[in-house]
Amino acid sequence: MRIAIDALGGDNAPREVVAGTLAAARGNPGTTFKLVGPRSRLDKHLTPNELPANVELMESGGVVSMSEEPAAALRSKPDASVAVSAALVKRGEADAFFSAGSTGATVAAALLGIGRLRGCRRPAIATVLPFTRPVLLLDAGATIACRPQDLVNFAILGGVFAERYFNLKDGARVGLINVGEEPGKGTDLTREAHALLGSTPNLNFLGNVEGRDIGNGTADVLVTDGFTGNVVLKTAEGTARASLGMVREAITSGGVFARLAGAVLRPRLSSVRDQVDPENYGGSFLLGVNGSVVIGHGNSTARGVENVLTGIAGAGSSLTENLQAALAKSTGRPS
Repeated sequence: MRIAIDALGGDNAPREVVAGTLAAARGNPGTTFKLVGPRSRLDKHLTPNELPANVELMESGGVVSMSEEPAAALRSKPDASVAVSAALVKRGEADAFFSAGSTGATVAAALLGIGRLRGCRRPAIATVLPFTRPVLLLDAGATIACRPQDLVNFAILGGVFAERYFNLKDGARVGLINVGEEPGKGTDLTREAHALLGSTPNLNFLGNVEGRDIGNGTADVLVTDGFTGNVVLKTAEGTARASLGMVREAITSGGVFARLAGAVLRPRLSSVRDQVDPENYGGSFLLGVNGSVVIGHGNSTARGVENVLTGIAGAGSSLTENLQAALAKSTGRPS
């Protein structure tokens, strides 16, 4: 694997991105890591003789900020670090690129610089929700307004990705997020998508999944539009933090027995905290573009960057080909 890293992407860039990349490089000597950014800014976070042999520095211009309109900013800044990272994938000099910067800029750079898979009109952000049995959610925010066929494409892409990511021997079970289990429930989008999903070959479609059932292991893949998916993702993350905070408050504000109970439970609570910590389960894959693109959390630390890059390195370089083949098989179009 060869991974391009947008060194300027994220709230803590480039310091944490550089540190995380160096750590990932030491742990994955067979992978090449291409740090993309202005050399003058990267050198500040590199000590002499520190650069591993499998890390390359790639010169670029500045960053696309959160406040800028992504497509317009990329057209005016073709040498921005996220654009250069995408161009490396387009030219075949990298197999994947990672950015913890503006999600909109990363999606726009992928679409403008790499292009879409054949048969896929819009991309989707696929995010793992770390329940007891993890579930893949898409779209988590790339395509706000979807057509029914877009949700079918998301289901196909998500099914292939989940089989690989979760090591599912019997295939992925796909559900459509809706306000009821019955096929006739929901909006025009969900009703039409339900009918299309049910008739799509090579897809294990279970039907509608209500919000209360998202975390109970009903499905391996949950499909929805980007607006709903982003709300679901942010709600799940916020609920996890709030729940852990309530447990912590109950333990620390109680009497001696509460504190004793807390001491007994602390190891288990720590493992639950680690399970839902975004720094541990990595970034989100942008599916539907002609290359592997991974989006990290904006506040990623070096640990989070290292975990994401290690995950990309372990995923291998054939994911894009597998996704294109699955789309072709379901649509009847040549891959």
